[in-house]
Amino acid sequence: MYRRPAAAAVLLAAALTLTGCSSQDGAEAGPARPATTPKPPAASPAPDPADAAAAPTAPGSADAKPTGPVLPDAKLTPKTGSFKENEKKYLSGRVPEKTDPAAVLQTGQETCQRVERTAKRDKDAAAASIVAGEVTGAADAVAFLCPEQKPVLEAALKGFPDGTRPAPAPGTYRAATQSSACTWEARSKDGSVLASGPETPPKPGDRITATVPAGTDRFTSTGCYAWLPA
Repeated sequence: MYRRPAAAAVLLAAALTLTGCSSQDGAEAGPARPATTPKPPAASPAPDPADAAAAPTAPGSADAKPTGPVLPDAKLTPKTGSFKENEKKYLSGRVPEKTDPAAVLQTGQETCQRVERTAKRDKDAAAASIVAGEVTGAADAVAFLCPEQKPVLEAALKGFPDGTRPAPAPGTYRAATQSSACTWEARSKDGSVLASGPETPPKPGDRITATVPAGTDRFTSTGCYAWLPA
């Protein structure tokens, strides 16, 4: 005897159809968007984190050179054309075996481009990006590929990043941000506070400065991005 389809099966098919349509049009469809990386305060010359290169390293540090076998200088030749003398010096001891030297050279050139692009807008910001580790490998890249940026590198080498700095050189430093969230303090070996700041909230356009007294064993700052010699 012929039997009609079960009503439950018909209703289930309709429900699945409606669910498929709503998943395309509903706000809950698809994976959640990843949280965006917070950007520096608008008044800060610090680079946008979206333009960050790699994990922070020591200010001005050179690119990590290979620990394994590298191409001898005699074999540092591109697939087409030739390298300039300064480019060969940059590549010396830096190219792993079976690696295209041109690809390694491009890394250094991109470092120079980032420093140059930022320095054109704000030299302090360019130096601070090196100090904070936003731009890595600047020491060798500047020395061999863009020596005109040496003043920026020299300023970076005298600075230090936000956080805790053991035994900083006495003197006056300026923060590479105008954020009111920037605070700092200098302590002696016995933990006594020698100086702290800012004493008053910074006004628009003002730079926060810190005077590190002689005898400072530890300088700690928060929200200041990086410090450069004043």
